[in-house]
Amino acid sequence: MNRKELVNQIRTKESFLCVGLDTDITKIPKHLQTHPDAIFEFNKAIIDATKDYCVSYKINTAFYESMGMKGWETMEKTLYYIPQTHFKIADAKRGDIGNTSAQYAKTFFEVLPFDAVTVAPYMGEDSVKPFLEYENKWTIVLGLTSNIGANDFQKQKLANGKTNIYEEVLTTVSGWGTPNNLMFVIGATKANQLAHIRNIIPNHFLLVPGVGAQGGSLEEVANYGLNNDCGLLVNASRAVIYADSTEQFATVAGSVAKEYQLEMATYLR
Repeated sequence: MNRKELVNQIRTKESFLCVGLDTDITKIPKHLQTHPDAIFEFNKAIIDATKDYCVSYKINTAFYESMGMKGWETMEKTLYYIPQTHFKIADAKRGDIGNTSAQYAKTFFEVLPFDAVTVAPYMGEDSVKPFLEYENKWTIVLGLTSNIGANDFQKQKLANGKTNIYEEVLTTVSGWGTPNNLMFVIGATKANQLAHIRNIIPNHFLLVPGVGAQGGSLEEVANYGLNNDCGLLVNASRAVIYADSTEQFATVAGSVAKEYQLEMATYLR
C-alpha cells in the first residue's frame, strides 16, 4: 500500500486507528478456548467487529511464533482474513546484518503479504536498507518507545551533551528512506515530546502505541503529532480486543473501536 492509498483510507474513514492483534490464548474468552484454532476464531470476530472503524491492523508476531508451527499458521490465516483495504503491519522488530535482514524482508513482504514491518535500527544502515528496497512497502523503525527501558539508551545524551540517541536515530534513519516508505515508532506516553519529534521528521508517518491500556492520551497525540497527511497510525491493542471477556466480546470491541474513530474524526476535521 502506498502513501496516497493509506491517506485516502484515513480521510474516507475519518480514522487513524490501528488495532493490535496481540492475541494471548490465556486472555481470550473461555467459550473460545476449546476451539481447535481459538486465536483465529477470536481474531476473525475482532476483525469483523472493528474493520469499519480502523484503517490498519498490527500483528505482534511474538504471540504467534511462541506457539510454533500452529501459531505461524494462525498468523498467516489472520493476515489473509484482514481486508485488502487495510494496512497490515508485522510487529516483528527485526534487524540484523544485511543478508539476514534481506531474508526477514522476504519473509514479511514476499512470503507473507504484509504492508509494513517494524525494525530495530541498532545495527545501522545495512540492517535496515534491505527492507526499504521493496516498492509500496514500509519500514517502521523504532524511534522513541514507551517502555521503562527506553531510558537506558534512547534518552541518553551523545558526547556533545545536547542530542539524545533517539534524536540521532530519527535524524540519521530519515535519510535512509523517504516519507513514502519509512515510518517511526513513537510511544504515546511520550506525547509531550511529539512536537519536538515533528520538528525533526515533519512529514513521516508515526506508529504510536500506548494509547488506552498504557495510559497514553489520544488528544495529546493528535495535537502534537498530526501533519498535513494525518501522519499518524495510533495503535490500540488490549483496550480494544480485551474490552470484554464474555460472549459479547466482539460487540464490545467494535463499540470501543467506534469510540476511538469518532474522537479521531474530530481531530481530522
